[in-house]
Amino acid sequence: MGMAKMQRRGQHGGWSRRSFLQLAGGTAIGLAACGRSSSSSALQFWTMQLQPKFTDYFQRAIEEFELTRSGLRVNWLDVPWAAMESKILTAVAARQAPDVVNLNPSFASRLAARGAWLTLGDRVPVAVQRRYLPNIWQANAIGGEPFGVPWYLTTKVTIYNRSLLERAGIDRPPATYEDLAELAQRVREKTGKYGFFITFAPNDSAEVLEALVQMGVTLVDDRGRAAFESAAGRAAVNYWVNLFRRGWLPPEALTQGHRRGIELYQAGESALVGSSPEFLNAIATNAPSIAALSAAAPQVVGSAGVRSVAVMNLTIPKKSPRAEAAVDFALFLTDDRHQLSFAQAANVLPSTQGALASLRASLAQATRQGNSSAIDQARKIAADQLTSARVLLPPIKNLKDLQQILYENIQGALLDEKSVDQALRDAAIEWNRLAPS
Repeated sequence: MGMAKMQRRGQHGGWSRRSFLQLAGGTAIGLAACGRSSSSSALQFWTMQLQPKFTDYFQRAIEEFELTRSGLRVNWLDVPWAAMESKILTAVAARQAPDVVNLNPSFASRLAARGAWLTLGDRVPVAVQRRYLPNIWQANAIGGEPFGVPWYLTTKVTIYNRSLLERAGIDRPPATYEDLAELAQRVREKTGKYGFFITFAPNDSAEVLEALVQMGVTLVDDRGRAAFESAAGRAAVNYWVNLFRRGWLPPEALTQGHRRGIELYQAGESALVGSSPEFLNAIATNAPSIAALSAAAPQVVGSAGVRSVAVMNLTIPKKSPRAEAAVDFALFLTDDRHQLSFAQAANVLPSTQGALASLRASLAQATRQGNSSAIDQARKIAADQLTSARVLLPPIKNLKDLQQILYENIQGALLDEKSVDQALRDAAIEWNRLAPS
């Protein structure tokens, strides 16, 4: 379940490819609710691309909730990933927003900064707030004020080729970026393959941005202005420049996206790839011989030991006429019982401490009994690392612009067209033209 892609710099006004007014005036996508009443008195609930696989799950959950609220009906609408941003912007502008909507914190926070969502600090008891993983609850807040209820999570693990590591004389997968650099050198020199692939293509994966944060780089300050032109920024970019210029990274890292990394791994041409545990299923289908050599390890970290996590949440528009019921429904769907059942059905991770503890215990028991699959073992690793995971990228409206500016200037340093200092200086100047003064 990937996050919906944001549009390219220069083709949007911060929120989407078109301006807010164009989106607000655009044609809404007609999607049928899941067999529910269309009465305006019903609670309106939108999710992102969860039908048809989870239709039965949500129908049961909705019916169960309705039994607790006499006379209340819930209309469920499932929206394609690519359509959600424009659809919710249109609905908010037309004052027809749903009562509960499934978004990610990055996009939801941009609307939160404009007062679109109901703030939850006074509506959700502190004892209930503490049911959620602290770092995840904080990812759904601006200035300490929560604007969304955390729901399900995904976090990457390191999937590695045991045979390539053995041929390179490496006895364990890398734990840190220092280890990763050593692996890249040894795999390239001893096997002719690559240690790993990472993309500097400006409009693709944000993996390099996340790596910079893990390496201790602060991307923007409290005003949203460039903070990456720093000692930590120089050290981090020099790290990538050194790997690339020595030939330890594939040259197509400049032009091809994350999919190329998957292709190289499945072809046996790279030693590791960062992905979700479920990627092991794809490897088993696409490259059985590589799957037989594959195992999972925790995500590579920097000196702070922080790992990345992607969060989905439930938000409630400020002007919802059914705010109390909407909060109750969001807390109902994200309680321990429902989070655990959905995590098991969807192969995702829960955001409540109780559900996560139950899932970890179940996965650990399967491991002890020797009947866990490779995916179960990878899911255990993913679940275990959640306590040190957080949303790494700042919730700013021009995040994709920041990525493009940084990647384009880092490319200049990789190609020796400019120094690392000049690349960071140029990126800071360009970004600050977009950032608030």
